[in-house]
Amino acid sequence: MNIKPIRNDVDLQAAFKRLEVVYQAQEGTPESDEMEVLVTLIEAYENKYFPMEVTDPVEAIKFRMEQQGLTQKDLEPFIGSSGRVSEVLNHKRRLSLQMVKRLHDGLRIPYESLLAAA
Repeated sequence: MNIKPIRNDVDLQAAFKRLEVVYQAQEGTPESDEMEVLVTLIEAYENKYFPMEVTDPVEAIKFRMEQQGLTQKDLEPFIGSSGRVSEVLNHKRRLSLQMVKRLHDGLRIPYESLLAAA
């Protein structure tokens, strides 16, 4: 694991590139540890230089989807069936606390963003 601080956009892109490689690492492996550290570094950099003042949880989810190149299908483990994902993303269903926890744990979306009033 060769991790260094993220100081600029070039470092950020390199961190994202490496994160793509280790993102699905099995828990308890060095790659999984690296993934957690990278996510923390990326979030710290983005919070400092690109503060996200989201008042809509759906926008927070869509923002993370865009960042990680995720599709609606990729959200099913966190939200539920494809129909439920569609309802959430179209503001027809509110997030349950269980969905919030899974989105936070799985996609590292801050609780503050997911629990904000829509």
